[in-house]
Amino acid sequence: MKSNLLTAAMAVMILWTALSGCSVREYDIVVYGGTSSGIIAAVQAAKEGKSVVLIDPSERIGGMTTGGLGETDHGKKSTIGGLAMEYYRKAGAEYGKSVAWRFEPKVASKVFEDYIREYAIPLYREEYIDLDDGVTMNGTEIEEIRMESGKKFRGKVFIDATYEGDLMALSGVSYVTGRESNSEFGETGNGIRKHGPELNEMPFGVSPYVIPGDPSSGLLPRINPDAGGENGDGDGKIQAYCFRMCLTDDPENRVMIEKPEGYDPLEYELLLRALEAGMPKDRCFKLSPMPGRKTDSNNHYGISTDWNGANWDYPEADHKRRAEIRKAHEIYQKGFVWTVQNHPRVPQEVRDYYKEYGLPKDEFIENGNWPEQLYIRESRRMRGQTVITEHEVLRERVSDKSIGLGSYAMDSHNTQYFVNEYGYANTEGGFFTKLDRPYPISYDAIVPKEHECTNLLVPVCLSATHAAYGSVRMEPVFMILGQSAATAASIAIDCGTSVQDVDYNMLKTKLTADGQILEDDDESGYRVNPE
Repeated sequence: MKSNLLTAAMAVMILWTALSGCSVREYDIVVYGGTSSGIIAAVQAAKEGKSVVLIDPSERIGGMTTGGLGETDHGKKSTIGGLAMEYYRKAGAEYGKSVAWRFEPKVASKVFEDYIREYAIPLYREEYIDLDDGVTMNGTEIEEIRMESGKKFRGKVFIDATYEGDLMALSGVSYVTGRESNSEFGETGNGIRKHGPELNEMPFGVSPYVIPGDPSSGLLPRINPDAGGENGDGDGKIQAYCFRMCLTDDPENRVMIEKPEGYDPLEYELLLRALEAGMPKDRCFKLSPMPGRKTDSNNHYGISTDWNGANWDYPEADHKRRAEIRKAHEIYQKGFVWTVQNHPRVPQEVRDYYKEYGLPKDEFIENGNWPEQLYIRESRRMRGQTVITEHEVLRERVSDKSIGLGSYAMDSHNTQYFVNEYGYANTEGGFFTKLDRPYPISYDAIVPKEHECTNLLVPVCLSATHAAYGSVRMEPVFMILGQSAATAASIAIDCGTSVQDVDYNMLKTKLTADGQILEDDDESGYRVNPE
């Protein structure tokens, strides 16, 4: 009788400990970051028979794929295989099609949530890693990670699949932010890029000053007196962020965007002057059509939904500050839409072009119909065992350790506004360099240096220069790299090796068997253009 009571008491204690969040949860593979890459990594780990957990700071998993980016930046479609291609086929099935490259956020979310249920993946939502004491190291191995809630997770291999790279940074892994100089890696497309008149995404002659033409009145918000250096110089500035809005013109499924609390008229003065100077009526933001009479509405011009210069502290910010940055971007962008639709200085033809669009009632219901995921186009970038540069992207050098292909153009949005030599507003930082052929992405680009960490893989904040990351940073590629990372993690566990010592031939064989496309057999030399 006493033994039974003791056993029952122990069971109650174990249950209480688990529910209290004080216990350490142990898995083979711990994935931090419920982006598309993180979800695919978790699925692949489960398919490999490994115990796996997925931890995400947000409520809505899927990152940008479920966050409004419905117009897939696929590049050359035949380079997408494995679980990434399976995802797009599953999205297609929701529409009765073989594959869908364009989809509604709610459909994208359903496919990922179905994955979680199908593979019974433990999922912890709204869990933020403790930025003060979130990683326990044992030599060069991560032993466990700790969330702000107190929950602890222990694993054999960890995967940082976040857009921010917090787990990577807390593990002592080298990384950079901002833009390298061209001289660092012998590149031509990196660093500061001051656009001349032919590339300046602003009409010529727009005054940057509060009182037009009067420098003594001060500069409008986020316009700098100069670019901060010469073309090709490195700096710590980050390409602009925005929300990818899902809009609809369906009156039965539409909530119009109202003038937000905190609206600052000066933030939109540059827009008004650009429109008055002849900015094309359809360039305020895109209305790319999606199923369900909806759009994927992205930045479309030098003055658009990107909030240039408002995100430079985001990569190194704490969770509270990042939340403030997200909220400020939301206010700016809602104010931008309201201005375009309602401001009397906006030309009538522009107001008419956009006036019917509002937020769909059936999207992002948990967040007031507004997307939760800010488009983090770039944050930290690891300095791993190898660095992908424009030389690899342009196939001037070709890796022999491919874990997937990239094929989208090198694409960066603008970083800032500055006053040009004529005394007018000018954009800086954007580029779009098309590719002739897909290129292989090296396994060593998702692997830290061996003396820093031996059981971490980084498929999102991977090791690449700013120029090269402009091509790598596409959602299908993140999915591809997530699958490859989980496969490598599984091999490391089975073979008892560090992630650096994973046998590449073994990895290649397994990836190929699982449908990953590692080589581009088409040498016809045609240009790879996005649709």
